This record gives sequence, C-alpha cells and structure tokens, in this order.
Amino acid sequence: MQTINRLDSLREAVATLREKGKVALVPTMGALHSGHLSLVRAARERAATVVVSIFVNPRQFAAGEDLDAYPRQLEADSALLRAEGVELLWAPTPAAMYPDGYATNISVSGVSEGLCGAARPGHFDGVATVVCKLFNQVRPDIALFGEKDWQQLAVIRRMARDLDLSYPHVDAILGMPTMRETDGLAMSSRNAYLTAQQRADAVTLPRAMQAAIAAIGSGTPVDAALAGLEADLLAGGFVSVDYAQVCDAASLAPLTTAPVAPARLLVAARIGKARLIDNMDVPVAG
Repeated sequence: MQTINRLDSLREAVATLREKGKVALVPTMGALHSGHLSLVRAARERAATVVVSIFVNPRQFAAGEDLDAYPRQLEADSALLRAEGVELLWAPTPAAMYPDGYATNISVSGVSEGLCGAARPGHFDGVATVVCKLFNQVRPDIALFGEKDWQQLAVIRRMARDLDLSYPHVDAILGMPTMRETDGLAMSSRNAYLTAQQRADAVTLPRAMQAAIAAIGSGTPVDAALAGLEADLLAGGFVSVDYAQVCDAASLAPLTTAPVAPARLLVAARIGKARLIDNMDVPVAG
C-alpha cells in the first residue's frame, strides 16, 4: 500500500492505478473501525483499485468542538487498510489541503439546513468543501459513505448533482448500511469517548429509536412518539437531545404525520463527551 501526502504524487499514483480499471474512494477521518472496513470491502467488490483518504477536516468543526480531541491513529489505521488490500492511502496535511491563501467555500442549501446543520452551524459547508476537493484530487469512479450520517450523504449528493461532478457522478456516490455493534449501537469513532458505564447506557439510543418507530407504526402521533423517545434517552443516561425528527428520506423535510413516502427517523444526542447520531428507516403508513 502506498501512503501519500502530496497532491502531485497522488495524481501520478492514481493515474497509474487507473490503468487497472475503476477507482473507488472511501473518504474517512481515520480512527477506523469495522464500519469503515465494511466500506473498504464493498469498494473492493465494485472497483479494481481502492483509495482511502484519512483527513481530520478542521473546517467541519466549530469552535469548542472536538477537533483537538478527535482520535488520530494513522499507524494503526494504516495497518488495518494494508490488511484489507487497499492500494493507496491519501493522508494529506491541513496545509496540503488548505494552502496559504485558501479562500473558497462550498455551501449547500436545503438539505444542510436542519438537523446537524442547525445544531452545528457551518459544519456541512466544511463537509461539502472537503469532499469536493477529495473528489477532484482522486477523481474516483465511485465513492462510498456510510448511511449513519444520512444528512451528510444527502448534502454530498446534492453538491455533486448541482456542480455536475462526473468523478464520481452523483449516481456513483453510494450509501452503505449502518454497521452496528452486537447490542445495536451504531459504530462510530466517537464511541471511544465513552466510559464503560456510558457505553452501556448508549444502547438506549437505538432501542428508543426502535420503540418510537414501532409506536408510529401502531398509530401513535409522531410528536408523541418523539417526545417518548427523548424522555427515554434522558432517563437512560443521555444528558441532552439535539434533535429527534422524522423526515422525508430525500428532502429531509420534517414530517408531523405518519409517512406516506420513504422516511427516516434521525436523532442526535449527547452522552458524556460524545455526541452520537443515528438514523433508521420509518416504514410507510398503511
């Protein structure tokens, strides 16, 4: 596996690898877990070459967030990727990604404005900007993202569609199902922030979400089901709930009645030092 942190070297290496066939990109911020590796394996099934990027993007962290604390373990991550047969690790420095004089920002309206966009102003500008740069740097045929951050995936697809990106085309930006621990908690690098007790309490999140979805399916009004979800989280060890909403799966417009088209329940809640997000499908009424 090649590890590269210079853009000129990256372009040369990708050009050579492209001779083998399709190139897949798996963008990450490192601190890799089984969810990331599942994306790598899915990429391997769909392309001749797999490129993984590791970059803790400062532009998607607001003041006071966990940029400095975010886990960085490049050596361990490299070993995991090497064992998976990844051909190229793109690990740029902040200076390589945002050189002196950098002055461009991508802002995606609509799908970025509620949920995490409201709770973390500017976050999705940073996401859209860095992902667009990664796409232009690697020029992959396909790119794979986990569905755990459903809103992020919607923002990236909207950005690619609006900017007429062809590497990858919007239809080649693939969302892969959320990987979960055996008790149901969504895998996340931020789970490492949890103490043993907080980790035990964190399973309240997927369980409360499942209960709310079941309640909506049995006729409980959406507002009441969401209120019950929040109460369950606060009783189960979470200190606050940023949001709990049922939204249209495509537009992310909030829904106040049982869905009649594909919908998701999206939640962000805080426990200890961790802010955990999750989402699940809400079956269509009727």
